[in-house]
Amino acid sequence: MHRFFIPLLGLILFMSGAHADTLTVAVAANVRYAFDDLQAAFKKETGHDIKPVFNSSGKFFSQIASGAPFDVFLSADMEYPEKLYSEGHATAAPKVYAYGALVLWTMKDLDLSRWQTALTGPAVRKIAVANPKTAPYGRETIKALAYFKLDESLKNKMVFGESIAQTNQYIHSSVTEAGFTAKSVVVSPEMKNQGKWVELPKEAYQPIAQGIVVLRHGQRTNSQLAQQFHDFVLSGTARSILQRYGYLLP
Repeated sequence: MHRFFIPLLGLILFMSGAHADTLTVAVAANVRYAFDDLQAAFKKETGHDIKPVFNSSGKFFSQIASGAPFDVFLSADMEYPEKLYSEGHATAAPKVYAYGALVLWTMKDLDLSRWQTALTGPAVRKIAVANPKTAPYGRETIKALAYFKLDESLKNKMVFGESIAQTNQYIHSSVTEAGFTAKSVVVSPEMKNQGKWVELPKEAYQPIAQGIVVLRHGQRTNSQLAQQFHDFVLSGTARSILQRYGYLLP
C-alpha cells in the first residue's frame, strides 16, 4: 500500500517516541518520495536517523507556531518558513533547497497533448487540487489555471486534498479523473510509469521555491545535528537526489 501520509492522530505518539539524538523533521508532502533517499544518504554519511512527518506546509506552520516540537522544517515554499523566522520560531532565515514543478497527472486515457480541452470536456468530472490555503502546490495550481483562463470554468470540478499527499490519493485511486501534483511524485520509482502526466509551462505559475529552516526546538535539543542536517540538504549529495526527482536546483 502506498504511504502517502502519516495520520495526524498518531502525531503525538510519534513525537513522544523520538529520542534526543534523532531529529524530527517536518517535511512538505511533495518531498515524500525524495525524502526516502535523502534520509538514507544522511544516515550513510553521518550515522544519524531522521524521523520525518509529512503534511502540508500550511498545517506545519500552524503546528510549529503553536509549539509543536519539530527540529527542522522542509517547506514547499518560502513564505511559511519566512513567517516562522520573522516570528522567532526559526534560528535563521530560510534557504532555498529546491524549486518544484507542477504536473497534471491522470490514470485515465485522456489526451494530455490537449490537456486544457480534456479538462473542460465531459470525460473529466472531478479534478484533484491540493488545498491552496495550506498547500503551496495548490496555490500555484490555481495561479496556473487562472493563467490559462480555466479557473472559473473548472471551479465546480475541483476536489481539494488537504495536501499533495491526499491529492495523490485521489488521482492514483481514480476518485478523480485527473489532478495536479508535484513532478517529484510522478518521476519517483514508486509511481513511475503509472498513469500519464504532462508538465505545466513554467511561465504559468510562480517558480515553487522550497525553503529549509532549523527551528528553535532543534536548536534547544540538538543544535549541532539539526544544523548538520540543514547543511546536508543543501549539499551536493542531496542536490543530486533532488534533481533526480525532478526538482530544479537553486
